[in-house]
Amino acid sequence: MRTTVVAVVMAMMCVMMVHADVKPQRDFNLQKFAGKWVRVGLAYDSPSFVPYRDKVKASIGIITPLPNGNVNLTMWDATPMGCQTKLYQYERTNVPGQFTYFSTRHNMVKDITVVDTNYTEYAVVLKHKVFNREYTQVALYGRSQRLRIDVINKFKAFALSRGFPRDSILTPPPAENCPPSGSGR
Repeated sequence: MRTTVVAVVMAMMCVMMVHADVKPQRDFNLQKFAGKWVRVGLAYDSPSFVPYRDKVKASIGIITPLPNGNVNLTMWDATPMGCQTKLYQYERTNVPGQFTYFSTRHNMVKDITVVDTNYTEYAVVLKHKVFNREYTQVALYGRSQRLRIDVINKFKAFALSRGFPRDSILTPPPAENCPPSGSGR
């Protein structure tokens, strides 16, 4: 029993150390970060994601800051069942640019870190969770569907530096009519 407890504690410490080296955007400003973002790049290391890689489309989200420092994120994703709307509630942490949220899909808390943004063009965001093993997702967001090649290369270099294989880094095509016209985007 003691060996099992020690192994679990050591594993958790390793996961925290691996994630601890990711720092949020310096002097993160939530008000400047608010608004519409398009997910134009994605790196994901979950084996269950592999069959869906070719079906992924760019998604659109709107960040709405709340008075208490938390954030609502409304996302529109094109799925085989049509355009799906999801609402996420990110809770602020004591570190600006870092948030947590409870995933009802996985029934657990996940960490969100805004790693790099210039607020007007792009943002690189890291999502982290531990669920049977450590999972990480890196996303590239743009204020529009098109980003400069140096920004895309910067995103890819960051994903590679986090250990993602090249074939797990995607720049999906835009989704058609998602969100539907007139839905607030």
